[in-house]
Amino acid sequence: MNRPTGVGILGFAHGHVNSYCEEWNNPEHGIRVVAGWDHDPDRLQKAEKAFDLQPYSDTRELLARDDIHAVVISSETSMHAELVELAATAGKAVILQKPMALTMREADRIVDAVNKHRIPFTMAWQMRVDPQNIQMKQWMEDGELGQVFSVRRRHGLAMGLQPTFADSWHVKPEYNRDIWADDASHPIDLLHYWLGVPESVTAEIESLYNPRIPMDNGIAIFRYPGGPIAEVNCSFTCSAAENTTEIVCERGTIVQNYGDATSCNVPRPDGSPGLKRYDAGTLAWTASDIASPPNHGFRIRGLAEPLAQFLRGDRGALASAEEGRTSLRMVLACHVSARQGRRVKLNDPMIDEL
Repeated sequence: MNRPTGVGILGFAHGHVNSYCEEWNNPEHGIRVVAGWDHDPDRLQKAEKAFDLQPYSDTRELLARDDIHAVVISSETSMHAELVELAATAGKAVILQKPMALTMREADRIVDAVNKHRIPFTMAWQMRVDPQNIQMKQWMEDGELGQVFSVRRRHGLAMGLQPTFADSWHVKPEYNRDIWADDASHPIDLLHYWLGVPESVTAEIESLYNPRIPMDNGIAIFRYPGGPIAEVNCSFTCSAAENTTEIVCERGTIVQNYGDATSCNVPRPDGSPGLKRYDAGTLAWTASDIASPPNHGFRIRGLAEPLAQFLRGDRGALASAEEGRTSLRMVLACHVSARQGRRVKLNDPMIDEL
C-alpha cells in the first residue's frame, strides 16, 4: 500500500469531523490523522485520547510538519477564513466544514487564498455525496420524467428543543450566525448542486421557540427563470418527520423519505422505500434499489470515503471554493429577504453588507 496521506485537524467544533477521524482509522482509506489543534483545550484533549493524535496549541507548528499534507478545518465558523489562509500559505490541501463563513467578505478571503496558493480545496458537503441525492439528480437530468416544475426539500433537527443547545457555540454570534445559517446551508447547497444558481430568493425565517436559539424555523423559495420553483423548508424544532423531498415533473413525480436526521433516526414502517418515482406512462411507482441508511450517522460517515478519495487525488472537489461562496450567498440572501420582506436577487449588494 502507498504511504498514507497525513492529515491534521484544525478545530473539533463541528462534530462531523469525529466521524471522519473514526472512519479514517481503517487503513483501507489511505488516510492517517496525525495531529490536531483546537483553541478549546477540553475538546483538544478529548480528540487526543479518541484518535491518538499529536495535540498542538499553535496552528503554525502543526502546519509546519512535513508529514501533514492536508487539513480538515472544522473549527467555529468565524475562524474559517483565517485558518484557510494559514493552511493555504503552508501549501496544505484543505477540507472545509460548512458553512463556509459568516460573511461574503470572509468567503472572498477563502477563495483568494485558495487561488493564490493553488491548493487542493473542497467543501465537506455531505448531501452532495448521499447516494439517493445523486440518484435524484440523475433522474432530473436524464429527461425521462420531462420538465421539472417544482422541487421541495424539507430538512430539520430537534436541537432547538434542547435547552442546553442555547449554550453551544452554534448560536453565539462571535462564532456563528444562527442555526438557519449553520444548518439550512445543507439543503440550500443541495439545490445549488441539483439546479445551479437561482436568480432570486424569497424567505421567511423566524425565532419561534427559544429566543436564545434564533432563526429556528424558515421557508425559502428560490426562483429559477423558466423553472423549477424550488423550496427549502427547515425546522430546527422538529422531533420527527418522514417525507424529505418531492420533485414534480412533467411525466411523473419523485418522492424521498428518511433523508435527514429527523426522518432517518425515528422508527419507520418495515419495508418502506426511501426513494421512489412515479412514471405517468406506466401508472406505477418504482422504488430505487438504493436503501436508506438506518440512521443519520451512517450518512455523515458516508462522507469519509469521498473526502479520502479527494485527498488521495482519486476525485475532484465535492464543491470548489467558488461554489462554496455561491452557496453562502444563497443562504445570506435568505436573511436579507426575511429582514426586508422582499424578493432578493443573488446580486443584491445588501448580501455583501451582512
